[in-house]
Amino acid sequence: MAVKKQEVSLGEENWTMEIRPKASFFQFNLKEILEYRDLIILFVKRDFKTMYKQTILGPAWILINPLLTTVIFTIVFGRIASISTDGIPDFLFYMAGNILWSYFSGCLQATAGTFLGNARLFGKVYFPRLVMPIATCISKLITFGAQFFLFFLFVMWYMWKGNVRLTWLCLLTPLILFELALLAMGVGMILASLTTKYRDLQVLVGFGVQLWMYATPIVYPYSQIPGKWRWIISWNPVASLVEIFRYGWLGSGTVSFPQMGMGALITAVILVFGVLLFNRTQRTFMDSI
Repeated sequence: MAVKKQEVSLGEENWTMEIRPKASFFQFNLKEILEYRDLIILFVKRDFKTMYKQTILGPAWILINPLLTTVIFTIVFGRIASISTDGIPDFLFYMAGNILWSYFSGCLQATAGTFLGNARLFGKVYFPRLVMPIATCISKLITFGAQFFLFFLFVMWYMWKGNVRLTWLCLLTPLILFELALLAMGVGMILASLTTKYRDLQVLVGFGVQLWMYATPIVYPYSQIPGKWRWIISWNPVASLVEIFRYGWLGSGTVSFPQMGMGALITAVILVFGVLLFNRTQRTFMDSI
């Protein structure tokens, strides 16, 4: 939808604002989204407050979830399966991948449910629909910040013991998060657009995210992937980001800048396609659901 402020004379009434559907499939109004920044902040607060509403431990689950998952990964993959972690302490290895993947998958799944989860709201009031995916990624970033602080404390402890080391690549963490957010938004908006007509995809999203995780070096290092399968991983934009994050904060991992550049290009293509499809679907999705 596009909001155009102008004087429109209709009978005896003068209107100062006209709301019309987007005229072009390729229309994207960034200025309009910026005008709704207060609404973005409101949605961020709403998402954060309702995340653990009516739970006994409340926001403490933000820290409990990654700790429990990391402990399970350490026992199953580190102790029972004895998967190598390239010399990194098992707990830190799995926690690094876990907090990154939690942020990415959380943004993706929440964005994928944008239309179906907010149908009533969208049917009552107009605002740029892209506000919802943006607010989702920001609210998930708050969760990541708390989990990252916990991860940082463990890194400092293991550094003091001499088990890990920092490298300059840790400075790329904001860029890693930014690319993960853009990729999650792109894929999520594609899924959100398709699920308005094909509800089966809503059921398959969770399963697909799990498969994607195992196609990413979360529970195993990149060095353990057989050479004949590495070309598949190179098409996974998340893989290089996880490896760079580990190398930056733990001093071990496989860093490939060409692969990172390829991942950034894939992310850009997916994001552009996702935004275009999202803009097209938002014009008629109320008729589908």
